[in-house]
Amino acid sequence: MSLILAIVALALAGLALVAMVREKRLRDQRRMEQHSITAEELHSLLASHPETLLLDVRQPLDLLVAAQMIPGAKRIPPQDVLEKPSLIPKDKDVVVYCTCPSEKTSRAVLKRTLAFNFSRIKFLQGGLAAWKAKGYPLEPYTEVFHLYTPTLSAR
Repeated sequence: MSLILAIVALALAGLALVAMVREKRLRDQRRMEQHSITAEELHSLLASHPETLLLDVRQPLDLLVAAQMIPGAKRIPPQDVLEKPSLIPKDKDVVVYCTCPSEKTSRAVLKRTLAFNFSRIKFLQGGLAAWKAKGYPLEPYTEVFHLYTPTLSAR
């Protein structure tokens, strides 16, 4: 009988753990969505609030593929901002974008800054591709950049 009770208790504990993990995942997803912006919303925001800081956080190789950026955007290497979130001002509205599937880099930057209590930051849903798909303006990316290639000792 005690073996059955132990199994039932273990099963209930497992179910509770699954429920807690699922709830955390949903909470994180809702938080991310609260900090997202569509291409249309960003276009309107930039027209009405040109002081909004727009950060291009694409990986260096992505710049080789698409050497264009949203006008007024500032390029910041994602590794730099992930290591030092204070590079992004807390007192300004900020939007980050990338070209990764599922906005992986933008979401990583957002997650990192939210962990440091940033509240005025969003990521562009669909990234640069969503902006391009709407036919919004682009400008050439002409700055020099370095390809970040970690060495074996840095891993």
